[in-house]
Amino acid sequence: MESFGYFNYWLAIVIIMIGFYGVIARRNLLKQAISLGLFQTGVFLFYVTMGVYRSPDGTAGVAPIWTDAAKTGPFDNPLPHVLMLTAIVVSVSTLAVAVAIIVNIQRKYGTIEEDEILEADKRDS
Repeated sequence: MESFGYFNYWLAIVIIMIGFYGVIARRNLLKQAISLGLFQTGVFLFYVTMGVYRSPDGTAGVAPIWTDAAKTGPFDNPLPHVLMLTAIVVSVSTLAVAVAIIVNIQRKYGTIEEDEILEADKRDS
């Protein structure tokens, strides 16, 4: 099987940059929250890719399973995978809280556009 080289790293960087652009450039709060989720997905891909090991001769690493005691050779690092499972749970929770806050903002101001919310705050004060 042919190796894709650094394809996963480049894909992670592209996903991170698209998410970063969405957070910075968009003024819609829901679009910003979704862009933040995309940014986090790129970070997850990057860390999981770093945990996969390939030896210099091209042999792919395998999961270190204790039942296969005779197996010697390259093993994948399970730590980044475990940490990313935890990060995914935190990411989903963060997105849920953000959407709940956005719903409350929409109820109060009637919009989720940042510029309109700031303008309404200036009128009220």
